[in-house]
Amino acid sequence: MEITIREYSKEFIKGAIEVWNEVVEGGIAFPQEEKLDEFAGDEFFASQTYTGIAVREDGEVVGIYILHPNNIGRCGHISNASYAVKASARGLRIGEQLVRHCIYTAKEKGFGILQFNAVVATNTVALRLYEKLGFVKLGTIPKGFRMPDGKFEDIIPHYYEL
Repeated sequence: MEITIREYSKEFIKGAIEVWNEVVEGGIAFPQEEKLDEFAGDEFFASQTYTGIAVREDGEVVGIYILHPNNIGRCGHISNASYAVKASARGLRIGEQLVRHCIYTAKEKGFGILQFNAVVATNTVALRLYEKLGFVKLGTIPKGFRMPDGKFEDIIPHYYEL
């Protein structure tokens, strides 16, 4: 599948919130519990340092990432990102394209590090991808993520020097 990653604009809002909310509803990757509507979604995506939208040739949104500072001041050079791929498009390496684009964009925006605070230990696809791309595991935070059934899973923070 040929995709292009484009900067977020309001024309992508319906597809972007569909993909984002699908991951939120799944409850196994994002910390957010509330779905976005069009107004909140537009405000959220537009407020990021960069929001990348993976779009097929036919205009369908199949993935999204958000990039923003992980902290402020003396730690403001550290960025953070989140990625979502539409369930029907998973397994097509869209996630890898999003992460690679994000690394490039983070460098371009002047960040020195890309850090993931909460990669859920059961998210083996993401863990394999981050390892493949050279991210460094920082350790394990036991029971750092509450799953939809109320049980807790470990999280594994990662970083990448840009």
